[in-house]
Amino acid sequence: MKLRHLHLPGLTHYTHASRLQHQLVSKLLAYKAKSNYSSPPPRPTIITAEFHPVYTCGRREVGNVSQEQIDYLTEEVPDLGKAEFHEALRGGQTTFHGPGQLVAYPILDLKCHGLTPRSYVHLLESAVINTCDLLNVKTQRTENPGVWTADRPSLFRSPRTPQKICALGVHLRRNITSHGIGLNVDTEMRWFERIVACGLEGKMTTSLKLENGEELDDLDVEETGKMFAWMMAEELEGVDGEERIQDDGLEDAVFLDMMAGGLSGGKGLASEADFEGDVPS
Repeated sequence: MKLRHLHLPGLTHYTHASRLQHQLVSKLLAYKAKSNYSSPPPRPTIITAEFHPVYTCGRREVGNVSQEQIDYLTEEVPDLGKAEFHEALRGGQTTFHGPGQLVAYPILDLKCHGLTPRSYVHLLESAVINTCDLLNVKTQRTENPGVWTADRPSLFRSPRTPQKICALGVHLRRNITSHGIGLNVDTEMRWFERIVACGLEGKMTTSLKLENGEELDDLDVEETGKMFAWMMAEELEGVDGEERIQDDGLEDAVFLDMMAGGLSGGKGLASEADFEGDVPS
């Protein structure tokens, strides 16, 4: 089984990526709602993208962000422009996505890959850490959500406080994953000055280029996305590599696949008995 990798070229609006993600999640949920599995399950897919500036709040904050706060977040930033604001179902709190940041949304069924929610979060973190390692940036897990820089041993300077290089927030429904990670490649750090990133007071953010700019001058988000998708494919049980797919016609293909599965009205997709949870890290 191949991990399908859809990279959205250029700068993408959050709502476009979110719509594609929703359709792929719906396809997996529809398959699980069928009483007999005469056809193979949909293959796992990872969407990678670089967003126009946007602040998103996590599930715990949905409906609790005041209009005054939203107005503040969406005010123009000198020389950078304005950001949008959207609510999201993922775990975690308010964060920023925008130019220079890799956003990756893996959409898969945990049970098909022998994963629990906790082991899936561990897998995402490992894929990020291994991607950073390829780029000669040392990172680590800490007691806080996400992935953080790891200080390089040196006789000539004091240890440095870890800085956050990657945010992580996941949504699960019936073991189907959505949302994922935001890895700073060459992100403008001023965007983070308007928020307490992921609710962690006093913590700093950084990027791959800030950590190793001399070696990564030509690195871009798309190339980083290829590395991350490859690392995900290496980590996932039952997956033997990844293949690139195109955005063109994906929405129609998802719809036709659902109809071919004999589904009318999506029975079981919104049942109150469905498992739904958030794993911030």
